[in-house]
Amino acid sequence: MARLKKPLAVLLLAGMTIYSAVQGSANAEPAQSAGTITTHAKAAALIDVESGRILYEDHGTEEMRIASLTKIMTAIVAIEEGKLQDVVKVGKRAVGKEGSSIYLQLGEEMTLHNMLYGLMLRSGNDAATAVAEHVGGSEEGFVRLMNEKAEWLGLANTRFMNPHGLDQDGHYSSAVDLAKLTAYALHNSVFSEIVATRVKTAPNPHDAWDYKWTNKNKMLSFYDGADGVKTGYTKTALRCLVSSATRGGQRLAAVTLNDGDDWADHQKLLDYGYHHYPLTNLAEKGQGVSGYSLRAGRTFRYPLAKDEEGAVSSRLVLLDSAQPTAAYRLGERGRIDWYLNGVKIGTVPVYETDDKRTKGSDKPALSRRIGGTFEWRQGTATLSEAFRSVVMALLRAGAG
Repeated sequence: MARLKKPLAVLLLAGMTIYSAVQGSANAEPAQSAGTITTHAKAAALIDVESGRILYEDHGTEEMRIASLTKIMTAIVAIEEGKLQDVVKVGKRAVGKEGSSIYLQLGEEMTLHNMLYGLMLRSGNDAATAVAEHVGGSEEGFVRLMNEKAEWLGLANTRFMNPHGLDQDGHYSSAVDLAKLTAYALHNSVFSEIVATRVKTAPNPHDAWDYKWTNKNKMLSFYDGADGVKTGYTKTALRCLVSSATRGGQRLAAVTLNDGDDWADHQKLLDYGYHHYPLTNLAEKGQGVSGYSLRAGRTFRYPLAKDEEGAVSSRLVLLDSAQPTAAYRLGERGRIDWYLNGVKIGTVPVYETDDKRTKGSDKPALSRRIGGTFEWRQGTATLSEAFRSVVMALLRAGAG
């Protein structure tokens, strides 16, 4: 049977890489409840891609049909599990697949990379089937990979039965789950480049001219800074849309399910996020820690409303040199944990001042008290505690 190719060591590294993207959604309450903004959708969600914080949701955990938004998972699984330059040969199950199509022919060959453009720009159900059979060994094998990925990401209200999104009993997701999945996928540069593409050409073995695929996502033209992601429609799911945009270095993604006015609603949702929840720099890579010969190992930003800034706190946790952990031996001396209203929202490793991983900031040192809102609460972490925090972050990622 097909399995995700992710040994434990890779899972741990991946967990640390996407930590800031998922931990906010794993632990923090949604920024606003339904009622602060309205849409025409049966369910909606808005997420800050960098932090993973859900900024808005309405019926966000309700299990619903999602049509071709399914292909977000299809694409990211194919990118991670397949080889982009592999040649995909089109089989009988893919040819003439009902619904939207890129009109592949039996036995036609195309690179996986090009086929993913046909999948995401034109929503080709034939491309989805061909990709699934190639990467998963069979459509059923690929669907297993999709569901394993959903479980790994903590998508509690999601289940896939096919790689294309045609209506099928037991195939569903929720607005919040799709927002979390999209935030994860947008951290992949290949996925991000594909969904931002307006027009793509690819070799066509049947005619003298190339394939030319124009993206169905009108948000790319309607909204300043739009850079993704996917449209969807079936007679049962009705209009579904995931859009993303980047402004001032902040990327947001909006989701609506069963929405009769999705283009307008997405502009409204994205405007709402940028206006009310700009990214706030809590720490910058290389910034010193007052009272210690330590510096921050990375930049940490989080979307905050103006009235939330006073609710942010931090805790400095030092590793015990008497019981050196693997992280300690690699130079890490501890971490700064950040909290919003007492709920953990992120973490920043700290290193000795002369460590090359801290180069790059001339900002004033992070102090024990900044503007009356941030205060160090020193602690220590043993090997088991540090290891457990990483594993639990993975297990909780995207849940709750």
